[in-house]
Amino acid sequence: MDFEIRKNRTRQGPRKLDRERAAYFQLMEQGYGTREAAQIVGINLRTGKRWRNGYQRGRKAVPPIYPEHGHAPVTVEDPEGQSCGPSRYLQEHDRIHIADRLREQASIRQIAAELCRSPSTISREIRRNRRATPKGGWYYRPHTAQAQADARRPRPKTGKIGQNPELRDFIQHHLTIRWSPEQICHALRARFPGRPEMHVTHETIYQALYVQGRGELCRELIRALRTGRARRRPHRQAHKRTSRPIKNMALISERPAEAADRAVPGHWEGDLIIGKDGRSAIGTLVERATRYVMLVHLPAGHSASATRNALVTAVQTLPPHLWRSLTWDQGSEMAAHRAFTVATDIPVYFCNPASPWQRGSNENTNGLLRQYFPKSTDLSVHTPEHLEMVAAELNSRPRKTLGWDTPAERLHQLLTVT
Repeated sequence: MDFEIRKNRTRQGPRKLDRERAAYFQLMEQGYGTREAAQIVGINLRTGKRWRNGYQRGRKAVPPIYPEHGHAPVTVEDPEGQSCGPSRYLQEHDRIHIADRLREQASIRQIAAELCRSPSTISREIRRNRRATPKGGWYYRPHTAQAQADARRPRPKTGKIGQNPELRDFIQHHLTIRWSPEQICHALRARFPGRPEMHVTHETIYQALYVQGRGELCRELIRALRTGRARRRPHRQAHKRTSRPIKNMALISERPAEAADRAVPGHWEGDLIIGKDGRSAIGTLVERATRYVMLVHLPAGHSASATRNALVTAVQTLPPHLWRSLTWDQGSEMAAHRAFTVATDIPVYFCNPASPWQRGSNENTNGLLRQYFPKSTDLSVHTPEHLEMVAAELNSRPRKTLGWDTPAERLHQLLTVT
């Protein structure tokens, strides 16, 4: 490339960098990366990105600079001397050129080189707008292709969910019974295997709920999501908890290896979800291999003795071979862990301070339970029968980590085998 980097590297203004812009776009068309092209031409990386992508100047958006758009005289000459600087979208004259060259049996790569486009752009244009002939061939009409492109371009568009009432009703029904979008997507593929129009991704469901103005799903269904939020929030670091020393603790590092890899059932994780002002609580137990959930009623409060007695009662509802260990955080409600072990012969292991991921299954379950038991509410009003109903609903949901089986099905398999 016959180009010399300018010696005066001070700010030149938008009109005095015409040759630099022309050389920059030529290098980009030749396959150079953004950073490498900017270094060769002698411009800042941000300047090159602004030329290609545009930028925001206050409240006014400055469009990208393309050679064909006439923002500046930046026409780049290719080795054959032809103008080479495509706009973002294919224009009608581009499509006429494609049709002419197709009749001349030119290859896609030849056409792409002549239009200074990527071969995939030309291939996609032909595949999208060609029409089949009765004899099994196909033809490409440029003016029809331009009309179809113009019809596809307007925004906003009605999404897949809004176009299919059956799909919308299926999703809305399962959201009302508190299924997650990912569970709904898998259920759609299992229920309608030969109907791709009934298949969507979980991201499509989230967009139909979150994006304003689409109206594809009822906005009221946002309350049925796990978080209940009307918009997404970035992940935040977990809040640190003050460790509470408990006597004679056995830490999680002493737990058997069979519990860590979830290969053997019978290892449980436990915690409490606390109600308003810390005056009420519900115990939560999750089996690590099957993700089976048990909810523990605590009518007498969540002191150490009350928690111990309630857990001893809950343990007796399942066969002894399904209770091998219990992992808890360092909460004071488990201060009577030795008395619990004596009564049930189940060892208790404690997580490290500020390490909730060491009880990942239980933490995830507690998040699901907050749909039924919101924060800052009185949890003592819930009866044992209501807790059993909530646990049964959670245990009947298909789980991705179980190969879309339900925890109840996995536990039933264990009870049947043994």
